[in-house]
Amino acid sequence: MTNDLATRNKNLVLHGLAQFAEGNLDGMRALLHEDFRAHAPGNPSGRDAFLEFTANSPIAGSRLDIKRVIADDDYVAVHYHLIPQDDPRGAAVVDIWRLVDGMITEHWHALQPVPDEDQIPNGMF
Repeated sequence: MTNDLATRNKNLVLHGLAQFAEGNLDGMRALLHEDFRAHAPGNPSGRDAFLEFTANSPIAGSRLDIKRVIADDDYVAVHYHLIPQDDPRGAAVVDIWRLVDGMITEHWHALQPVPDEDQIPNGMF
């Protein structure tokens, strides 16, 4: 049995991330609620403040290699390899997005730099 809400929210988040990865902030802006709340240290709340912060962060211009997506009703978790242009190892990231009525209202994330391969015998992903 499929959960239509979870599937719809998963597709919205993936579309928004793809738009952002292509440099289209307007695509992500259309998904973020004006009163968007960020729960990650250093990330500002508010749609415009968050987009400006993100556009000027290392994530801008990075490749996002999505490894898995888990959706449960209003929540979508995305596990991906963030690969900046100047750091081929990059970071392992898990973003958790909360959506209400098709708009992203909240965001949490965990980020871990990818160490040398000999330090992770089972791999990061």
